[in-house]
Amino acid sequence: MSTETVSPDDPVAYFLQNLEYQGRSERTRAAYERVLRRFERFLDDSAGRTLAEAGEHECMAWVHSLRTDLARSTVATYATYLHRFYTYMARVGAFEANPMALVVEGMDETIDKNPHRRDISLSAMRAFVADIHHPLDRALVVTLLKTGMRVGELCNLDLRDLTLADDELAARLPLGSRALQDRENAVYVRSDVSKGAVVNGEERRASNKRKRATVVPVDGELRSTLRCWFAIRPDTTSPAEPLFLNTGRKWGERLTPAMVGRIVREHARENDWYRTGGGASENVTPHYFRHFFTTHLRDRTGDRGIVKYLRGDVASDVIDTYTHDWGGRVRERYLSNIYKLF
Repeated sequence: MSTETVSPDDPVAYFLQNLEYQGRSERTRAAYERVLRRFERFLDDSAGRTLAEAGEHECMAWVHSLRTDLARSTVATYATYLHRFYTYMARVGAFEANPMALVVEGMDETIDKNPHRRDISLSAMRAFVADIHHPLDRALVVTLLKTGMRVGELCNLDLRDLTLADDELAARLPLGSRALQDRENAVYVRSDVSKGAVVNGEERRASNKRKRATVVPVDGELRSTLRCWFAIRPDTTSPAEPLFLNTGRKWGERLTPAMVGRIVREHARENDWYRTGGGASENVTPHYFRHFFTTHLRDRTGDRGIVKYLRGDVASDVIDTYTHDWGGRVRERYLSNIYKLF
């Protein structure tokens, strides 16, 4: 980390140094710099103004110019970056006000009227994941994004539901389910878990809602993310050996959907993807990641059957077809098409 103080004569560099002190990743800082420098050039070319001299009109004109060649979600992301920049500079007294405040407020009003889910690009999701540093929080989000499972299914995972081709990690995993025999790097999502039932010696507080049990491949990114989680995973008294455990006040207890919801909400709020009172069309919650997984993997594979199999929401005859060909068509198509988050 740099210890050299950046002169406020370069507001962008001054702001980026603050992000560095906050522990933001190099990728995140680079993304901010690209956007802020782009706006800086726009101001100079169109109005001959500096960042400190920009007003609401110039900010609105810039946002409007972005719409000609960028997706709506990307425009919203760029506007958010500029809004955060001006908010910080106004708070530290470097600038008199935040000219983006009314612009973002107006954009939010437009978004609220859209009945569809928030459209988040893959690049924006990558930036979101890069900003999550706690091993548990990161493991939860990456698992949801890579598997498309529901939050209750995530919370019900036990160590025996996972196989990993990693000698060090494999030694820590108990004998897996029969469904995982000869299937390494996979996670087994059961369908026979209901709230209040005792499974693997522990009463469950959430239900798995899928119609049939499913084996989902674990790719290299998820495997490395789980490796970081296992490095700090606490011991537990549960005979079920939950995969994901509380690292806060309820240390070592199985996570609940409410706990996961709070974790995701905190990160989404920091990214302006969650607003108190906002609905499903605006807020990013654990269930949003299932929607993201479905949309992106379906578009990449062009195979609705495989996506439905992975989601566990198809009829028995179809799911049996994919189960029997798991080692070939399903695993191969998944690994060659699942999006990269790092």
